[in-house]
Amino acid sequence: MGDRTAAANYIGSLIECYYPDAKTLLEIACGTGGLLGRFSESYDVSGLDRSRPMLAIAKRKLPHIRLHRQDMTNFSVDCRFDAIVCAFDSLNHLRRFSDWKKTFRCVARHLNAGGVFVFDVNTLGKLQRLVEGPAWVKQFGRDLVIIKVDGGRNGMFAWDVKVFQQRKGNDYKLIGETIAESAFSMRRIRASLQDYFTDVEVFDPEGARPSDRSERLYFVCKARSI
Repeated sequence: MGDRTAAANYIGSLIECYYPDAKTLLEIACGTGGLLGRFSESYDVSGLDRSRPMLAIAKRKLPHIRLHRQDMTNFSVDCRFDAIVCAFDSLNHLRRFSDWKKTFRCVARHLNAGGVFVFDVNTLGKLQRLVEGPAWVKQFGRDLVIIKVDGGRNGMFAWDVKVFQQRKGNDYKLIGETIAESAFSMRRIRASLQDYFTDVEVFDPEGARPSDRSERLYFVCKARSI
């Protein structure tokens, strides 16, 4: 879910601002490759995800792109990149903050000197607002999805997703899944990033002052120079 074109354009603008000469890019948690094709218009791209089925879809869509089946908390590939990106709050799906830090460390090891790491997160404020609000409904063609977010204790949240897939006429098949997300304060995330990167900037894509009340935050981290 999400506007892939807008996300790719915004991430691209941040890379252009902080490393205008970037040529190579790795997307971690790339999923089915929704953003990789757009990034490939400007960079020599690679993708990484731990899901074999998702990477199989990405490979069919983008046969020319290098894909790695690895966990973003402990990955190792035989090259470095000018930019590494992680989009659509993928980091929120790591439940323990220790795994966030493992990811930061892996990313830092795979960036060229002066390279950039760009990622976004759902904030504590946004997820808490979703907990306090009603479920929402969205139509996808003939199918219907209902989503409700619960939890909030100790920064842990659960997305209850129910999809009603139309089979024939008024016959629907119910597909349900609960997706866990964690959220941590902007201050804590930024402090941890400063252990691995020289400069860390935080942006609210809506142009407001970034805070834990923002809907979404983007972090731009500059790799250490050798």
